[in-house]
Amino acid sequence: MSDLIESKEYFEESFKKLEMGESRLVETVFEKCEFIQCDFSSASFTSCKFIDCLFDRCNLSLVALANTRLSNIEFLGCKLVGIDWTKAYWPRFDFYSQLNFKDCILSGGSFFALKLHESTFEDCRLHDVDFRNTELNKSVITGSDLSNSLFMQTNLESVDFTDSYSFNIDIRQNKLSKAKFSQLEALALLRSLDILLVD
Repeated sequence: MSDLIESKEYFEESFKKLEMGESRLVETVFEKCEFIQCDFSSASFTSCKFIDCLFDRCNLSLVALANTRLSNIEFLGCKLVGIDWTKAYWPRFDFYSQLNFKDCILSGGSFFALKLHESTFEDCRLHDVDFRNTELNKSVITGSDLSNSLFMQTNLESVDFTDSYSFNIDIRQNKLSKAKFSQLEALALLRSLDILLVD
């Protein structure tokens, strides 16, 4: 299939190597679909729905998600740079983000104040990501590079940060009860206390 059609419902379809950079889709529904090596860079999705979908090695950098619903979505090896996730449709009473990322690049994105309970970020590059005021409790953020990402009033209770690194998390400004860190990387949590560590 070469192009996607606006305002159509797609069910259990597989799309491979679609070139849809800078395209625009409105009120289009995808359920149980998979996208493999597709290019959606700078595309615009308005009032669309993605339900139980898989994106495998796709480029979705700078995609716009205005009022678009994302439910139980898995991203594998995708490029997702510069996305404002806050523009998507997030139901008030849906307490689980149902977003799973593995081996993805999510740098420059914003999850500001979203409810992302039990999300998964595995082996991801998360440079300059805005996690301020975000609910991430019980999430898995393992093996990921969090350079220059922002955490402030963030709920990180019971988050698994095993093997993640380069984070700057102020333990006085975030909820960290029962969060799990690799022993060596956990020393970075002491930076905010203005104390001196000696051998």
